[in-house]
Amino acid sequence: MRYHRLYAANLAVLLTISTFAIEPVDHVSMMIGTDGPQRASYGGTWPGIGAPFAMTQWCAATRQNAISRTCYRYRDSTLIGFQATHQPAIWMADYGFITLMPQSGALKVSPEERAIPFSHTDEMATPYYYKVKHGPVTTEMTATSRCAMFRIRYPEKETAYFLIEAGRRPNVGGVEIIPERQEIRVYNSEQMNAEEGIYSKIGPEAPNFHCSYVLHFSKPFRTFDSWDCGCYVAFPPGTKTVEVRVGSSFIDNDQAQDNLDREIPSKASFETIRQKVRGEWNEKLSMLSVDGASNDDLTNLYTAYFRTLQYPREFSEYGRYYSPFDGQIHEGISYNDYSLWDTFRAEHPWLQLVCPERVDGMIEALIHMYEEGGWLPKWPNPTYSSIMIGSHADAVIADAFVNGFRNYDVNKAYEAVRKDAFCPPDSDNYHMWADRALWHGAYEARGGLSEYLRHGWVSSDRTKESVSRTLEFALDDWCIAQMASTLGHQADYHTLMTHAQNYRYIFRPETKFFNARKQDGKWDTEEEGFTEGAKWTYQFCVMQDPEGLINLMGGKEEFIRLLDKQFDDQHYVHRNEPGHHYVYLYDYANRLDLAQKRIPKIIKDNYHTGVAGLSGNDDCGQMSAWLLFSSLGFYPVTPASGIYALGIPAFRHITLRLGNGRTLTVTADLPATSLTTVTFNGQRLMEPFISVKDIMQGGVLHFAQ
Repeated sequence: MRYHRLYAANLAVLLTISTFAIEPVDHVSMMIGTDGPQRASYGGTWPGIGAPFAMTQWCAATRQNAISRTCYRYRDSTLIGFQATHQPAIWMADYGFITLMPQSGALKVSPEERAIPFSHTDEMATPYYYKVKHGPVTTEMTATSRCAMFRIRYPEKETAYFLIEAGRRPNVGGVEIIPERQEIRVYNSEQMNAEEGIYSKIGPEAPNFHCSYVLHFSKPFRTFDSWDCGCYVAFPPGTKTVEVRVGSSFIDNDQAQDNLDREIPSKASFETIRQKVRGEWNEKLSMLSVDGASNDDLTNLYTAYFRTLQYPREFSEYGRYYSPFDGQIHEGISYNDYSLWDTFRAEHPWLQLVCPERVDGMIEALIHMYEEGGWLPKWPNPTYSSIMIGSHADAVIADAFVNGFRNYDVNKAYEAVRKDAFCPPDSDNYHMWADRALWHGAYEARGGLSEYLRHGWVSSDRTKESVSRTLEFALDDWCIAQMASTLGHQADYHTLMTHAQNYRYIFRPETKFFNARKQDGKWDTEEEGFTEGAKWTYQFCVMQDPEGLINLMGGKEEFIRLLDKQFDDQHYVHRNEPGHHYVYLYDYANRLDLAQKRIPKIIKDNYHTGVAGLSGNDDCGQMSAWLLFSSLGFYPVTPASGIYALGIPAFRHITLRLGNGRTLTVTADLPATSLTTVTFNGQRLMEPFISVKDIMQGGVLHFAQ
């Protein structure tokens, strides 16, 4: 039996720390995607631990993170500490972070001084537990949603130190040492998105923002000292083991203490917490079971499943939450770090299947952001940012609404998405806007909407990335229209459905590509107007009307020829999200067999078990959700349509226990490469599609020749 090196490492962790039999959580590799040949073409993941959707993750730090730089990269050979991080993706910012560093012998403060060599052979990583030997010190940690617990083993004959770095710039952090209680209180107010210098100011400052931490130590302090943004404590001679309980909060110190009392109470043992969080992960991951999968297959699947259960992160704290949009404390539920440009495609639809209990809360949190900030966000991190384009909260909300999730203020939700569709942002006529443009005081929303409403397209001489914007606005308009129809807003429905056809204004029949247009209607260059791509990247980005696109391109045969060319000439780039639905477009030309021919190769080429096992950034679970859907044999091409397009299962037998208590079983007569006879509960599907409602009811989906 062949075991990949990382899978074998996970087994070693299991045998070392547990007496349990191998369970789904033990197949998760925390190192998949932690490295790669280039910055833009690897997973951008890190081995951060915590409970599902953890508010605060804890990760070994091999470097200082920043936008486009994570705190951990597998190739690094030194450790600078253990970071409480809220960075959601490699391209995004961290905020309210701190770094802790156990040391022995001599105290070393700066990251350069305290960096200490370590080996991956001395490292264990799981979703709920991390351990590493760094020099003569061994650090273990486990974490819940808002809290963490450390167990540190020091050499007996050297002075044992514990360093806290509360911030990296002057006056952004602070510490309070309370020796009689063996307690330290820390806060950090840094927001990389809102900072100048080494960061890009791509968002506003969140009012009254800070993250508070309360640390309780199992041993008394012998000596201690503090300075701006940092401190240390030293323990009595002969100290061998120190345990540290840490609570975090975006509200205040008292709430951090309350979180700690709830999640890691003072009498809780390290082992108890570790097993509790292990159980939480295993409860979710065990909803998926696969027969006939190799060890590598299981590693890829369960690692992907794990990654889909990390974001958006919890942001409320037992009935209250701090809002980074108005700086106030509110009652209710909140989530944050929605990578909406990516995750509306498959991540959020996946959560509807496996975490339906969270979906309404995630929609409610978006509505709160609208109420507190004036607009739905496009990439909250933790407040507005100028990252990416479009308003895909519209698609996420509409898709949840259409699929039956309505336990939130539906009318307020519609008010919010309608504003996106009909109200241009402030200064729309004065700014060119752009993905990652420096923040200038106005939220972008749908930058270029004025021109879109006037002409039917975003004008390239008025707004950057005009082609991508036009296509994405049209998609979101279609999604909003589905809500409008159900809620009785018929005038809105007809207008939005007309806008959903605006993609036609920028299609050039002679080239079969979408092309930028200027205000006067003249064509711009073929290179102008795209976000994270080019004309090939967006050639088939009409999710809301594939049939209309087929007609524009000259009919089904020509459409298939062009789609084949996309794949055969290697224009398709799976590591970036705009093309994630492309292979499923064969279904709309009634060629399920061609989709089935290509899907296994996409999986083989883009998902592996090594540290470079993801071809592109996971982007808060989107790459992972694509793999899970495609392994099951269907995919959500069009949000708010209530329909999945069929593909081909990756295994002969897969069972998914749905979050609503029902069970979906997918079977396939593999290893055939064409399984176009598909039945659901014994009834043949006459087209290569199945409704979301049917899947959610559970049953048996069978693929045969």
